[in-house]
Formats: sequence, C-alpha cells, structure tokens
Amino acid sequence: MRKKVLVLGSNFGGLTAALAVKQELHGDVEVTVMSPGERFVFNPSLIWLPFGTRDAEDVTFPVEPTFAQHGIGFENTAAVEIDADGKRVRAASGAWHGYDYLIVATGFRTDPASIDGFADNAVTITSLRDAENAGRAWRRYLDAPGDVVVAAAQGAGCFGAAYEFLFNTAYRLRKAGLDKDVKLTYVSSEPFLGHFGIGGLPHGEQLLGSFLKRQNITAHVGVAIDHVASDALVLADGTEIPSTYSMVVLPFLGQQVALAAAALDPDAKGYLPVRPTYQSTKFDNVYVVGIAAAVAAPWQTAVPIGIPKTGYPTEVQAHTAAKNIAAQIRGEMPDHTKEFGDIHAVCVMDAGNNGVIMLADKMLPPRKRGVLIPGPQAHVAKLAFERYFLWKARHGYVRLP
Repeated sequence: MRKKVLVLGSNFGGLTAALAVKQELHGDVEVTVMSPGERFVFNPSLIWLPFGTRDAEDVTFPVEPTFAQHGIGFENTAAVEIDADGKRVRAASGAWHGYDYLIVATGFRTDPASIDGFADNAVTITSLRDAENAGRAWRRYLDAPGDVVVAAAQGAGCFGAAYEFLFNTAYRLRKAGLDKDVKLTYVSSEPFLGHFGIGGLPHGEQLLGSFLKRQNITAHVGVAIDHVASDALVLADGTEIPSTYSMVVLPFLGQQVALAAAALDPDAKGYLPVRPTYQSTKFDNVYVVGIAAAVAAPWQTAVPIGIPKTGYPTEVQAHTAAKNIAAQIRGEMPDHTKEFGDIHAVCVMDAGNNGVIMLADKMLPPRKRGVLIPGPQAHVAKLAFERYFLWKARHGYVRLP
C-alpha cells in the first residue's frame, strides 16, 4: 500500500512540498493537499496591487488543476485540528484525514489587534485581500491627498514589503504630481535602515539612506507604534506623524490550527519548532516549512522585530522536507538538512522604476559574503521573475530554480 502524505497549505511551502515529494518518489506515493485557499498567490507582487498595476488575476492561479495534472488530491477546506498521536487531521467539515507523513505549511495570519486604531485608520498589504483593500483606500486618498506614512510595526518581519511599498508610493506620488505637496515618512522597528530583519548587508544602511534622501523621505527607525489615529500615526514616545494614508506591515502569527496543536509544542505566536531536517521536534513523521516553522533570531533589539520567512527559503525548506520524507518511505535515514540561517539570501527589492538586488551566502549572520546591487535592472528583474515563477508554479515545475 502506498504511503499517504498530507500537506496543509497550498502556497509557496505547500505547493512546492506536495509536488516535490511526489516527484522524489516518481509518483509512488499518495499526496493530498488541504487548504482553505483555492488559488496560489504570488505574494511578492502584492506591493503593486494598490496602485492598479496588477489585479488578482495577474498574480494568482487556481491550484487544483496543477495538483490534478501531477496526480495530487486537493481538499479546498481549512484544517482545524491536528491529532499528531493519531496521525490524522480534522477538516472544517468535521471529516478526519489520516496520514503517514504530515507537512504543515499553513503560513500566517496578521495581528491587527497589536496596533490600536489599525482596523479603522490604516491598511496593510501582506495578503491578497489586504492589498485589494489598500488599493481601494489609495483611490480614495487620491481624491483628497495628504501626508503618507509607511510603517513596519514592532514584531513585524516583512520589512522588504514595507520598503518596496514605500518606494513605489514615492514613485506613484511623483507620477501624480503630488511629491512636492505630500510628506512621505517611513517608520520602522528595525534598529537601523536596511536591517531587513536579517541583520543588514554591507553598506545597506548607507544605500537605503541615500534612496530616502533622494526622494525626500523622512525616516524614524528603532521605534514602536502606539496607535494609528484618523489623521496621524502616533509613536510609543508620543511623537505624532500626520498621515492621511497609513500603510502598516503588521506582525505575523501562526495559523490557529498550529497554535492549537499542543503536541507539536507551538510557541506563543503559533510557530512550530523544527529540527534542521524540518521535522517537528516532537514527531519524526511531521514536517513544518515556511512561516509556520519557528526561527530563533540570533540577536535582541530594543524594539522587537521578526525574521522574514520569504518565498525562497520556504522553497528550500519544502524541498528539504520532501527529500527526507522520500528517504523515510524508502527506509533510509532522513538526513537532508538546511538550517534556516544557512539558506542563501536572494531578494529583489522593487522601487517603482528602480530597485536593489540583494544577495548573501546566508540568510542570517555571521556571513562571509553579501552584496547589494542598486539600479533599474532590479525593477526589470522583478518583473521577469514574477512571470517566470508563476509559469513554473502553475505547471508544477518545482525542480527548476
């Protein structure tokens, strides 16, 4: 009888893991994906949705045809309970699904309650629904423009999206002829510009500082947000920054199903601890990849910050998990490892018609090599990568780089 692999989640981690384990075993395994989302979302492009240069159809595709093409089952429902001892997962419908191996790739939920006044007075962009809402708010803003604040709140880790949205906002303000009349401010919990939640890269602080100076953007770093009012973003020290449009990247939390899985030892945010193999620290047949996996920061900062668990490291984790599950099914030791901090850092930061390509030998310090390459080629590279990745993922070519 073929072994059963159940994958929770269908975005970067879930889609990659499901296809990879199927391919590692040349189809000789039963793989089912359970996810409340029926479409893959290319999150890196969500920075463009609010400005109308992308819509949902441009950056998503339905996952069921992709899975079906590769002999993978798909259950379009949320997982609500993981019974790791019983090797089963309960779906929102109440049905239980058994497994021999489980891959938890459930992603994140934002924490709007962490910032008072956010729900009424600010927007965010880290999910498709949020980015569409930010777009509706942006169109209203253009009817009555004023000052703009782009912020990454205390506990946030997705700093790249904040920077990209900041510089795309500056670009859009220039295009609209509003840049001379609107004050644009960047607020971040990072200890310094260009930290990015990964400890920074060589000359990053100076490079980001020059980007801000050229575009007349004021920055407040190493600060916490107290609340967002209808006409201002207020810092913890009482500083009021006037704002008609406030976009705040919020802290992430693990999904409720992971937080409730006591047997898997979730942390306070609902992230699940893993070994370098991406096996759960508690169960050899349970794997956790992507944002759902707990990552310890190698530093402490005065204002809490998170670590960005982006698409590329998530893919690496998913492939590592798939190789190990395949090894276990073949009766071998699951000895493929890749610590999160040792994964290469590869990122393209878009800035409207400019940008920065960021490369490093490791996600987290200490590093031996790291480089930032600014210029308009970064913008072109991100456009090209968007098309390439969506093509690759839609067709299930997860073995391609």
